[in-house]
Amino acid sequence: MKQHYPMQKILLSIDESEHSRRAVYFAGSLGRTLGQNLHGIALLHVLTGRYMRRRIPYVDYRAEILKLSDTFTKFKERHIKQNIRPIMDEGEKILLDRGIEAPVEKLIVDGDPAQEIVRIAEEGNYTSIMLARRGFSGIIGILLGSVTNKVVHSATGQTVYVVGQKVTGDEQCPVSKILIPVDGSDYALKGVEHAACMALALKKHVKKIGLLRVINLAFCERRLMEGIDLEEETKTILEEARSVLTGAGISKRLISTIVSIGGPAEEIIREAEQGKYNLIIMGRKGRTALKDFILGGVSSTVLQRCQNITVAIVSST
Repeated sequence: MKQHYPMQKILLSIDESEHSRRAVYFAGSLGRTLGQNLHGIALLHVLTGRYMRRRIPYVDYRAEILKLSDTFTKFKERHIKQNIRPIMDEGEKILLDRGIEAPVEKLIVDGDPAQEIVRIAEEGNYTSIMLARRGFSGIIGILLGSVTNKVVHSATGQTVYVVGQKVTGDEQCPVSKILIPVDGSDYALKGVEHAACMALALKKHVKKIGLLRVINLAFCERRLMEGIDLEEETKTILEEARSVLTGAGISKRLISTIVSIGGPAEEIIREAEQGKYNLIIMGRKGRTALKDFILGGVSSTVLQRCQNITVAIVSST
């Protein structure tokens, strides 16, 4: 396996919420542990225009648009100075206080949050995007077209980290226990490769890596009728994933294999909670957002229902 550190440049989207502040602490702790393997981190705030509607009384835009253009500009500048830059400065201070060695950049842009996050990530050659979990239910997230859902399904060139509501693990490393669901697909193996590179970068801070193979109960009968030996298939899938890890230099003592039978998403969440993992790494399937939700995609279901644990959806490139 060609080894490259998968978090060389991080783009972290932030706002004024406590969820966002938690994500900054997460990035700071992880970035400190990565040390010189992290080349840079950018804090990004996207202005959506909602602050204008909240603070400026109704006007007849058709008659006043030209006269108000200078007013809008000045109001925007004042809003950034009074409300946004303090957030950015606080975020930078948190990162530096946590021991980040890499340069910290602060970016403020206008536009649709998801589109701007993906655009900047691509143009800036960022390898990872970090987002705070907002705590909405899956249904609300779908109906509102949440930023997280859009970014996860659009940013195929970056690994997207959705930071859990309860960041656990020692202060040095918030991702010391990693769970990787595997199904024998190329997408899943990319998740294993990502975990291997992360574990090498994090070194002694990684306590365990779990490889989870879920035998989907819904397809067991059909596959048995097709003559597939599910036990042998499972052994092959887990051994291939284990070989990726050991081939990269990960100690065998850190690796465990788990087999369960049931619905993939439900079993992943159950194992993550019972095993007290603080990071789930999953490969993406390359579907569109709408199709993924209609089909009840495993990654989407885990993201919706696994509120407390950080979930990473690995780049498909």
